Amino acid sequence: MHVTVIWAAIIALGVFMYLVLDGYDLGIGIVLPFFPDDHERDLIMTNVAPVWDGNEAWLLLGGAALFAAFPVVYSTVLSTLYLPLAFVLGCLVLRGIAFGRRTKNDRMKKQWDLAFIAGSAGAAFFQGVALGAFLQGMPIESHLNADHAMRWLTPFSMLSGLGLVATYALLGACWLVARTWGDLQRRLHRLVWPLTMGLLGFIVLVSVWRPLQDVTIAARWFDVRLFARLVPVPPLVLACAYWMHRAMRARRRTTPFLAALSLVSLAYLGLFASLWPYAIPQSVTLWQAAAPRSSHASTLACAAIVLPLILAYTAMSHRLFRSRIRTVGTPPYR
Repeated sequence: MHVTVIWAAIIALGVFMYLVLDGYDLGIGIVLPFFPDDHERDLIMTNVAPVWDGNEAWLLLGGAALFAAFPVVYSTVLSTLYLPLAFVLGCLVLRGIAFGRRTKNDRMKKQWDLAFIAGSAGAAFFQGVALGAFLQGMPIESHLNADHAMRWLTPFSMLSGLGLVATYALLGACWLVARTWGDLQRRLHRLVWPLTMGLLGFIVLVSVWRPLQDVTIAARWFDVRLFARLVPVPPLVLACAYWMHRAMRARRRTTPFLAALSLVSLAYLGLFASLWPYAIPQSVTLWQAAAPRSSHASTLACAAIVLPLILAYTAMSHRLFRSRIRTVGTPPYR
């Protein structure tokens, strides 16, 4: 397999792992307003505390891999999308501070909860905005003017931002269903299905908007070879939605998260299939954007060490802290 394709697969894996893992703990912040009781919020925060820091390691891996393997994409994305990406980092910092401070000052707990909610929702929204702007394509120029700096601000990127907020909220609610019990779990079950319908609505809107907005995308999607790969996706999405509905009616504990994960995986696979083989949509292919082969080979040796370590740490931390916490302060492991 070509080393460029291996690097593309590593970056795709890193982005997907970040979307799922940091997605569910950002989603916890997004759904927190639905649970105003202080004790319930403490319980929710205690459940996510052992794993939320490690989930963000995938963001660092993706950025470092993009810089090492596809420097043209790294420089273009950073220069064109620096404002939404700066907002993402600012929201993540606010969220991290709020998470640490809310338990140290009871008098300011509600204010820190609001900061945690705002940081979580803001990070999710601006990640979606950056994704939407990336999908619309970016200028490959050495000097970007003020108009280019604001090119990310479009109706489609705003829609993408809201869609990612809905995605993370669904992942967060489903993860909490698996970690809670009693009345709190029942109310989370009631929240999951509306979030699922919201996500399906965003998937339909994006799927219709993109080909109508760009004739190049329409021609690419309905090309015989790509269309054959994408045809199974809609029926599988409907099957996952039905699976989620059955899980909600039966009040399953872990099935909702598996169904949500399946929906996100299908959307991601559809996105990946429609982008291939471009590193920057409709302008630069993976091979045009790739670093020299010698650089790819040397950095791949580092990735061969780092990637298994991150995978092992992620698996170990989620296995160790897999038990539900029933009381604030209870160790979340068996």
